Amino acid sequence: MPKIIINGKEIEFEKGMTVLQACELADVEIPRFCYHEKLSIAGNCRMCLVELEKSPKPIASCAMPAAEGMNIKTNTHLVEKARKGVMEFLLANHPLDCPVCDQGGECDLQDQSMYYGVDKSRFIENKRQVKEKYMGPLIKTQMTRCIHCTRCVRFATEVAGVPEIGAIGRGENMEITTYLEKAMESELSANVIDLCPVGALTSKPYAFEARPWELKKTESIDVMDAVGSNIRIDTYNWEVKRILPRLNNDINEEWISDKTRYSCDGLLKQRLDVPYIKKDNKLQKSNWDEAITLLADKIQSINPNEIGGHIGDMVNMENALSFKKLFATLKSKNLEFREKKFYINSSEKINYIFNSSIKGIEESDLILLIGSNPRHEATMLNARIRKTFVKKRIPIFSIGDPGELTYDYTVIGNTTDDLKKILSNGHEFSKKLSSSNKPIIIIGESALELESGQYIVEEVKNFLKKNNFISKEWNAFNFLAQNASTVGLIDLKVLSKEDEEKNSFFEKLNKNQFKLLYLLGSDNLDIKKDNEFIVYQGSHGDRGAEIADLVLPSAAFTEQNGLFENLEGRVQESKKASYPIGEALEDWKIFNLILKKLGKFNDLSKFDSLRKEVLNLIPNFTKLNELPNFEEAQEVNTSSEFISESVNIKNLDYFYTNSISRASKTMSECRQIKQKLRKTGT
Repeated sequence: MPKIIINGKEIEFEKGMTVLQACELADVEIPRFCYHEKLSIAGNCRMCLVELEKSPKPIASCAMPAAEGMNIKTNTHLVEKARKGVMEFLLANHPLDCPVCDQGGECDLQDQSMYYGVDKSRFIENKRQVKEKYMGPLIKTQMTRCIHCTRCVRFATEVAGVPEIGAIGRGENMEITTYLEKAMESELSANVIDLCPVGALTSKPYAFEARPWELKKTESIDVMDAVGSNIRIDTYNWEVKRILPRLNNDINEEWISDKTRYSCDGLLKQRLDVPYIKKDNKLQKSNWDEAITLLADKIQSINPNEIGGHIGDMVNMENALSFKKLFATLKSKNLEFREKKFYINSSEKINYIFNSSIKGIEESDLILLIGSNPRHEATMLNARIRKTFVKKRIPIFSIGDPGELTYDYTVIGNTTDDLKKILSNGHEFSKKLSSSNKPIIIIGESALELESGQYIVEEVKNFLKKNNFISKEWNAFNFLAQNASTVGLIDLKVLSKEDEEKNSFFEKLNKNQFKLLYLLGSDNLDIKKDNEFIVYQGSHGDRGAEIADLVLPSAAFTEQNGLFENLEGRVQESKKASYPIGEALEDWKIFNLILKKLGKFNDLSKFDSLRKEVLNLIPNFTKLNELPNFEEAQEVNTSSEFISESVNIKNLDYFYTNSISRASKTMSECRQIKQKLRKTGT
């Protein structure tokens, strides 16, 4: 390995590194504003100046490639003077906004001016002023503070893939703006707030809410989709004020989607805080004793086969297991978690997880989407596909038209006949797929909702098995789940094999054969209510509560500990950041109240024992935050029925996918703007 001398110390570095990266290896801190590890190098802030032996002037370490034998000094008088000069220029036009700036307390400019700045300014001209820009309901602008580091411009172009921000003008007249002064359309747009090293771009919904040192910080995970992005929940007096990304290079890197970041204001709206009972066709406030007594009486008066249960999209694994135990005590097998009927083969783990892993996408050389729109179904996974496309220009193909993605793709068919031709080597794409080294096939829920869902899954799997694309080294078979709870609930065998074959739950639901329907956090199930007694247990007064006869208030995901399994089969913990509102209880505690009322004291659960049982039930489990073990795939000689059908990708109402986002004022504004842009065609 080549060597470089930094402050008299010899350091080995990898070829291709910059001087700044080599300095980091030597544990030498280099100040910077424009440089960011995940973005291209701009070299325009000049804060990272260092001294290079035999160079007549300081060099920008972020843009200078490290070379063998270089002698770098970072702590000389020349470097100190150069950095002070740069800082003086940066602050020349910067307004004295620190007391009222939302970036205060976590501002790079504040921190670095303390260490590298001077205590006076020689600039006596009028400071420049820049007009505020409109960037939508998420981003608040104060462009007079901008230091033109261009991080936001590079992020929008390179990572988000929606190049909406750029620079106009030159010299002192340069301004960062959106090209058409309209709301940003990217689902990742608000990441520019984290990237901005000054207070030019701040969070509009969070404006003047709290200071960073006043907030309690809890490391947790996101449940708005199945990716399981790592987040930090910031609370003030047990009120969730904001959600920020947490670095995890295996999942979301250091980005999160706008829905993950801004749905949190929905945690305060439309909350259920006391039990409600429907009397005279109107939901009226009640208490726990009355509500549990009513439910217990109903359960005892109804045949177990006529009791059905549905688990929602954001229910953690401990609560789901407790619910399953309750139904086992009631001797009812009518449990379901799917919102629509789609094919799942739960016999082995590789059938229902994203086997290639999110990080593994970067190793692929070809991607085929089948009935999937990753941009809306799994935004952070889509960002990883975009990253790989930009880096390696890999070919991306789709069966079914996913609409506007953030990278180029080719639609190679819109029907199941096209897929059949590929799998029987009768399509020109078959050769490309067979000759690739590490292909990825992503099957979405839209494809599995088809009558040919079983054919698609089993035949694609058998094709990959025959071509040696399913092995411990590389597994090209991937199912893209949409909900945070999906993979975990399949692992807990909420969906029994009998249900897979007969689809008995949906048949009974459609024929109104349930006399009691228990909805656990379930708001997206299509129910045509007849005479059923519907119990809704959840955190928000959403679609499920609207049709319920009995409403039991429970805790939201930020108000309880719990395990979730992301689409890769990675088990992660969501941690308690605040307390349940009003009289709301955690789900498993409510089930204990019901069992007590029924006299089943032996069946009561404790949270610790539920967690141990959950971890024991998860197949191929390794440890928390790790990918599951690989198991050799079974070749299925399936007699699954092939039906010629169109592969239509269902459009998700992206900002309104769950009860929390539907309660969010911010998400509502985003949705209205999106609909307006769609109507005007801009």
